[in-house]
Amino acid sequence: MPYFDVIKKDSSSLARNGVIHTSHGDVNTPAFLPIGTKGTVKAVTSEELKFWGAEMILANTYHLWQRPGDALIYKAGGLHKFMNWKGPIFTDSGGFQVFSLAKMRKVMEAGVLFQFDLDGRQEILSPEKSVQIQANLGSDVALILDDFPGYPFEHERSVESIALTKRWAERAQKEFLNIMRHGDPINPGQKLWGIVQGASFPDLRKQSAKDMTGLGFEAFAIGGVAVGEPHEEMMKAVEAAIPFLPENSPKHLLGVGTPFNIVQAVARGCDTFDCVIPTREARHGRLYISAKNIPTPTTPSRFANHPSLTGGEAPHLSEITAESFPLARGSAAEGGEGVVEGYKTIDIRLEKYKEDFTTIDETCDCYLCLNHTKSYLRHLFAAGEPLSTRLASMHNLRFYLNLMKKIRTAIQYDYFDEMAANYRDYTGAAQSGVER
Repeated sequence: MPYFDVIKKDSSSLARNGVIHTSHGDVNTPAFLPIGTKGTVKAVTSEELKFWGAEMILANTYHLWQRPGDALIYKAGGLHKFMNWKGPIFTDSGGFQVFSLAKMRKVMEAGVLFQFDLDGRQEILSPEKSVQIQANLGSDVALILDDFPGYPFEHERSVESIALTKRWAERAQKEFLNIMRHGDPINPGQKLWGIVQGASFPDLRKQSAKDMTGLGFEAFAIGGVAVGEPHEEMMKAVEAAIPFLPENSPKHLLGVGTPFNIVQAVARGCDTFDCVIPTREARHGRLYISAKNIPTPTTPSRFANHPSLTGGEAPHLSEITAESFPLARGSAAEGGEGVVEGYKTIDIRLEKYKEDFTTIDETCDCYLCLNHTKSYLRHLFAAGEPLSTRLASMHNLRFYLNLMKKIRTAIQYDYFDEMAANYRDYTGAAQSGVER
């Protein structure tokens, strides 16, 4: 059985439905991976996640290394047993902390010297150590340790980044094969994925993609995005990498993102996503809700005039660019006929919701929307009640997982082109790569 099956391709974009086969079950793509940084998706249970449709979650290698330690989790039988999650688990490599904890680390050829925030001790996270930790966790997907710059991007720094990432990838792969062949891994079916870097420079994304494919990885992540760059720069990075990665391999877009970002990245060939937005925003009272506009019945497909589609054939990877998606660049504020579906965010803590006895989202079937009003949830936040965070987190996670189901259905029934062209953020906020 192949590691990844492509089930259905969209004829108007690079979107596709697929299945990733792992040791702990299948993952239907496109998919969103809720973030379980420290072995838990904040404020919700494993059973709830599964009930809502989550098939894979993401855990953080760096934080679990600090506490409780990968040795303890190995002794417990691996992360699946430790946290009682029976589905697939995706672990990052600690590479994001190389970026986010810049004041507490030093990057060297050997690896990254971290000063732990918990007790102040210093430890080196090497490419080999990262693989060892992830093997002890027993995740289904492990990532290589990588290096990447923040925004604004500098070409020279990015050249250094992809070169170092390649050297680390070679070492990580060697250690991974050694563990799988001669060690005692918790999950013998674990897969190691390569990571493509290169900021938003097409030449560097191409080079990094070729570096990773040349090393023989079965699957890939696109990293170094959602680090402060505009939406256009994020999509530029995706478009530059996808044509040089094997079509029959799954592709994960790291740290992304808003619902708008996700829909547009699916159109460009990305299969899986992870982001802290649903739970982090929930803790601050921001909720994602469905929003619609009145459609114009005569509006044609936004992809109908793409030159590669006029002959009825699907476009080649290299032909899909930002210009292929002319309405995918902005928010609802730009207008446009035929906009039929999207979302908006609300801050439930605002005074205007004090006497609002309507449901949060009439289209949502989460526990919050079926049982409580905006007024009640606002009261919980105002009173500092822990239930406020739990209810908001449940809703946002359900919204994201429902979005992925809508995307898969749209691809299956051949109307994803309309969804990608028309899907909007009705809050009117500028589309940004900054994931809070």
